[in-house]
Amino acid sequence: MAERTPLPTLLSQTLVAFTIEFDNEAEHRVQHWTTRGSSAGARRGVWLASQAMWANFMQFIPEEGVALGKVDGCARLTNLAGLKRWRYLEVKPDPADERSDPPESDWLVRPTPAGLRAQEIWRPLSGEIEGRWRERFTKTRVDRLALALRGFASRAEISLPQYLPVVAIAMGTDPDKLEAGAAEQAGAVDDLSALLSKVLMMFTLDFERETRLSLPISANTLRVLGEEPLRLRDLPRLTGVSKEAVSMSLGLLKRTGCAVIEPDPSATRGQVSRLTPKGQKAQDNYRRVLAETEARWAERFGDAGLARLRNALEGIVGPPGGPSPLLKAIEPYPEGWRASGKRPEILPHYPMVLHRGGWPDGA
Repeated sequence: MAERTPLPTLLSQTLVAFTIEFDNEAEHRVQHWTTRGSSAGARRGVWLASQAMWANFMQFIPEEGVALGKVDGCARLTNLAGLKRWRYLEVKPDPADERSDPPESDWLVRPTPAGLRAQEIWRPLSGEIEGRWRERFTKTRVDRLALALRGFASRAEISLPQYLPVVAIAMGTDPDKLEAGAAEQAGAVDDLSALLSKVLMMFTLDFERETRLSLPISANTLRVLGEEPLRLRDLPRLTGVSKEAVSMSLGLLKRTGCAVIEPDPSATRGQVSRLTPKGQKAQDNYRRVLAETEARWAERFGDAGLARLRNALEGIVGPPGGPSPLLKAIEPYPEGWRASGKRPEILPHYPMVLHRGGWPDGA
């Protein structure tokens, strides 16, 4: 009998699938000049960004603009420089400010015309995707999941933002950054993806109190490495995350002495990676802390509450060891950029929110 899927993996794969479906739909509707976009040659519209940029920042920027200092906490969760570069926003001194040199915190953050169109398209998408999921997985199953998630999220020790933050180099979760962003998102409605994100952030904070390696690093790249060398080109397939995310993860594991990267001994080109003895101990520690954190959650929230959450997630993700029903739910449009690449064989065990947003980053 296969082991049960870890709770953060269930949360992560459900959130990733929701985000991919959200992003595929946005790509289909938004005028953009990304790779295969209809405006690629004319460079009209925006460069594509993911749901994370909408959920944590763009939805809080009104048409008339807002002072940068009032949304700085949200900006630290995302990539403000990117949103400017990709034509969603402009950040300039307020024309109504008569001071000759106002501080940057008083500058006005305002959507561009293309950014406003993207906001209009993004705004209803979470509700639309939830509606699809109620048809696909049944209304009862999705409602049970939302109810279970809300019960956990309501007991968070700190205020949490609407979506996971863009990862830093160490990929660890910063409680101060989360709270600062959440304070500026007051009044936002928790849709299904927000609830999934918040409960996953709660688990991540508890896990990372007990270990130096972050959960994103541990659950993806550290999890699949071993004593035997693995080809670097195979890691995106085995982890379900992008090449860039794998490269960032391997770089950190190498710097901390947990992994080595070497020429592939079985080929004339290419590289392999394997765990060092320190990395093997880190992998064992990841598995131990993962189990202990879930056990503490059973004590904190009750066995029955945790079982309800698990059962609701497993009903959507599917049994361990088999193809997840979620993979069939994230088919891209034929003209979409994901349609030009290989279909993922698995979903990540933790979302890797890089500079453009959710997985796969595509950078």
